[in-house]
Amino acid sequence: MTHPHISTRADGPEHTLWFETRPRHLAGGGDPRHITQALRAAGWKNRSDPDYPHVVLASPDHRHTVALEPETSAYTAWWRIQAHGDHDHWYAMFGGNTPVEILAGLTDALLKPVPETAPEIWPTLAWAGWAYERDEHGNESARHPDAILSLRRRAVEPGEDFFWTAEAALPTGLGGRERIWHAHFDDRMPPHLIAAFTHALALDEPVQRRHYDVPHSHLVTQERGPHGKQLAHAHEARLKTVRATARKTRRSALAAQKPPAPSTTAAVPARSR
Repeated sequence: MTHPHISTRADGPEHTLWFETRPRHLAGGGDPRHITQALRAAGWKNRSDPDYPHVVLASPDHRHTVALEPETSAYTAWWRIQAHGDHDHWYAMFGGNTPVEILAGLTDALLKPVPETAPEIWPTLAWAGWAYERDEHGNESARHPDAILSLRRRAVEPGEDFFWTAEAALPTGLGGRERIWHAHFDDRMPPHLIAAFTHALALDEPVQRRHYDVPHSHLVTQERGPHGKQLAHAHEARLKTVRATARKTRRSALAAQKPPAPSTTAAVPARSR
C-alpha cells in the first residue's frame, strides 16, 4: 500500500519561490534545519521523542544540548541551548522569530575548536554602525541604526551577576515596545560564543524567505532570490563543510590526547675516568 505525498513545510526548497529578505533580523525564524541538520552532520545525536513536536540534540561528548520546542507564541522561548560541564555550565534561550541564520552564528561556533584569543564583541557592532553606551555600573548596550535591534549586558542590581539580552522590538508610541524576538543568555557563556553570535547580529546580508513569510512584512524588503535548487545545493555544501570541520576537530582532539612517543635514542653510558 502506498501513502499519498503530504505537502509540508519540511519539503525541500526546490518547488518554492524564494525572496532575498532584509534586514535579516526582521525576517522571521526561517527553516530550523539550517541549524539542526548542521548539528547532526557534526555528529550530534537526536534525543527527541518521535511522538512529541520538538527536536532535542546532544553533542557527541554530551557537554551541550540544543532543544527546539515550538510554543503557542513565537515571542516566547523556542530554542534552548545549554552547557552541562562541571566547570562550563551556562544556558541561552531564543524566541521563535529569531532568524536561524543569526542563531547559527552561535551553534556553528559550538562545532569549532575554542580560539586562543576570543574576538572582540562591542567593536564588531561599532564597526557596523551601532551606537554603544556604558554606564557607571558597567552595564553595556548597543543599538542598531534602525533602533529596533539591540544587545545589552547588564545586572539587575549593581554588584550582581551580568546577563545578556538581544531584542528586536518596535516602539508602541505609548512609551512601551512590542517585542518581535528576544534572546537571553548567561554571562558564563564562553566569550568566543558570545562574539560569534554578535558577529552574526552585525551582518547585513539578506536571508532567503518565502513571500510574506515574515512576522512583519511591512518592515522588510523582498526581492526575487535564487532558485530553490540553488538553495538546496548551498545547504548541502554547508553540511559537507560542517562534516569536514567536525572530522578535523576530532582528529586534532585525539592528537592532543596522545602521549608523546618515547625517545628512540639510546642512552650513552658515562665514561669512567
